[in-house]
Amino acid sequence: MGAQHPFLLLWQMATVISRATFSDARGAHIQRSRLERAAPALFILPAVLVVLFISIFPLLMSLFLSLSRIRFAGGAVQFEFVALNNYRKLLLGSEQKVLFGVLDTPSPIGWALLAAVAFGLAWWIVKGMRSGGLPIGRILASALLGGLSWLVVATLFSEKGRPGTLVVTMLYVFVGITLQYLIGLGLALLCAQQLPGRTFFRVVFLLPMMITPVGVGYLFRMLADTNKGPLMPLWVALGLQDFSWANNAWGARIAVMIGDLWQWTPFMFIVLLAALEGQDVEPVEAAIVDGANSWQIFRYVTLPTILPVSATLILIRMIEAFKIIDLPNILTNGGPGTATETLTLYAYRIWRALDIGGSAAIAYILLFLVTFFAMVYVRALRARLVST
Repeated sequence: MGAQHPFLLLWQMATVISRATFSDARGAHIQRSRLERAAPALFILPAVLVVLFISIFPLLMSLFLSLSRIRFAGGAVQFEFVALNNYRKLLLGSEQKVLFGVLDTPSPIGWALLAAVAFGLAWWIVKGMRSGGLPIGRILASALLGGLSWLVVATLFSEKGRPGTLVVTMLYVFVGITLQYLIGLGLALLCAQQLPGRTFFRVVFLLPMMITPVGVGYLFRMLADTNKGPLMPLWVALGLQDFSWANNAWGARIAVMIGDLWQWTPFMFIVLLAALEGQDVEPVEAAIVDGANSWQIFRYVTLPTILPVSATLILIRMIEAFKIIDLPNILTNGGPGTATETLTLYAYRIWRALDIGGSAAIAYILLFLVTFFAMVYVRALRARLVST
């Protein structure tokens, strides 16, 4: 083979060097791109690990405690694994009546309510079957809802029935949230109008949110005192000077619900007011031009507009309401008996008695209950929210 031309040899060397340089540059660019994509995750990872540790570690630790029996002896803490004994004691054992209450044959009103619930659940299942397939989730949820409905009716709507902490908690949650939403929505609709003094009332309606739950409890404990409270002249005028709210089961429950209503209605009010004032005015004006009255505007324009906000608001309030403890603890100490005792207060009471495992088991029952109702609520409103 003849000798290559010097210029051709230089050209080949330059080509090899340029290719190597380009390959190195391309590899460095790919590496930098990977590092840039991974940088946000690397910076966020420590915070995520801390949040997961704070959230998950107590959850796992409480699960371990709910499966254990803890003894304090000789300056040491002894853990004994007892599996599901703490849950069996609550659901089937000595604490069953405290948790579920005393059941009795329902009254005619109770049977009517059960029939209405059964019809509604059957319609819900049939609706799911029409959508296609066998709705296993709806069937299981309906079975649990039916059982809880029977528990409520057999304890509240019966002659000798007595509700347990589970029923009392659900009573506070669902009756309280319904009243709080309706009153909050009514106040928001009033303050959204161009009325004189509405700014003043906006501030007044928010005052309960500035008081701690413990302060609200002592405030209503003072107001409910029929012998020496500030409302004593009113109680005397009504002939209730010798009446004790804490000695009557329903009187004590109503006192707790009124305090909870006064405390949490401003939360509903301020969020709904913001939703009302943030809605578009053009659909309302168009409805007025078309001759719609106030109820039709509210039913077909305003309510669908604030539905997403209302759904989120009720969900947040429901999760919070299941944890009620301050008012029944301060107002009635859970009494008379366990008439006003909630699941959280029940867990706190047996925790003070050093039954740590039983208290953790109640906490997990409460977690399951909140998760179940939240999932049913979101599932029931999901189709409506998507269409909105």
